[in-house]
Amino acid sequence: MALMNRRQFLMAASATTVAAAGFGWWKFNKSAPVGFEIDEQIIALGQDFLNNNLSIDIHAHPGRSFIEGAENLSDKMKLYSALGSFEEKTIEKMVEGNLTASSFSTVADFQLLDLSKTGISSIREFNEGEAWSSYQTQLLTLKELLENDSIIPILSPEDIIKAKQLNKVGALFTTEGADFLEGSLERLDEVYNDGFRSLTLVHYHINEIGDIQTEPPKYNTLTPFGVSLVKEMNKKGMIIDLAHAAKNTSIKAMEVTEKPVMVSHSAVRHADFDSPRFIDPEEARLVAQTGGIIGAWPAGIGLSSLSDYIDQILRLVDDIGIDHVAIGTDMDANYKPVFDNYKSTPLLAGSLLKRGFSTEDAAKVFGGNFMRVFKAVTV
Repeated sequence: MALMNRRQFLMAASATTVAAAGFGWWKFNKSAPVGFEIDEQIIALGQDFLNNNLSIDIHAHPGRSFIEGAENLSDKMKLYSALGSFEEKTIEKMVEGNLTASSFSTVADFQLLDLSKTGISSIREFNEGEAWSSYQTQLLTLKELLENDSIIPILSPEDIIKAKQLNKVGALFTTEGADFLEGSLERLDEVYNDGFRSLTLVHYHINEIGDIQTEPPKYNTLTPFGVSLVKEMNKKGMIIDLAHAAKNTSIKAMEVTEKPVMVSHSAVRHADFDSPRFIDPEEARLVAQTGGIIGAWPAGIGLSSLSDYIDQILRLVDDIGIDHVAIGTDMDANYKPVFDNYKSTPLLAGSLLKRGFSTEDAAKVFGGNFMRVFKAVTV
């Protein structure tokens, strides 16, 4: 009989016949299917874990703050923006779900985007000064959350520990796409001083840095400016996020960097599980070789329930090892998410433990691996 790999073992150990029980204290308010029955034991297991360990979402858009003040939008994005933002509601769910910290990500190219049958794409170029103006508008919204004492800023690994101790939501300022740099390393100084500690180099618009996963290549590599940017981010102690980057761009960035990188929200491509937004096994192994991490992404691509997302996390552990997996939900801006409510964080944690994860391994995935990368980058 062939030996089972880690994922097969953990899946075999899964408590799929959990009996449903009453838990009136637990306000479980999800729209995405769970895929298994829930009982109070799983929730209690997750709550206890979260009380004693860090939990960090390495990529999210809490409350969709990036839509505030957005101008020159396509008709479909105008409708999307008309739905409004809801930062405070999401922050309340973070507190209820016992989340320690999360990425609060701006979207550099939001004004350029439109929806089609094939997905999201940019449909025009920036007007003069538009990218930088958008950055400043989105930054203002994030700063208002700080001024309202809704969140506390995460500028260093120590701040995440502080957030846990204070029982406050820690906010790691990040951005999808660095288009607003417009080829200027001097602007990176300002962005760093504004409190940003990670940049996703590209998003859905091919900028001065490199190619993206979802469009034909323009450069076939990281550009000379991109090379300079990676080196400067290393010097400053900023995390390089390669989500959305085309393979050749990503590989070149990993050749240049002297620090670990992350792919904040993605998955590893398999024959039965594929998307242009996933990365192939070679690229995933290279991320791990830098000491980096990949955020397991609960998008509705090949996934239809929370149970499927847990399977994906287990498969990612098999692909790259337990030391290189994190949680990257893309919360509030994800595609048909199967994890769509921070109040469900105890359920996710408890379910992983029920599947056979040790407390030590769960602690790595929920926050320890990111903390290791953050410390390595900021030293």
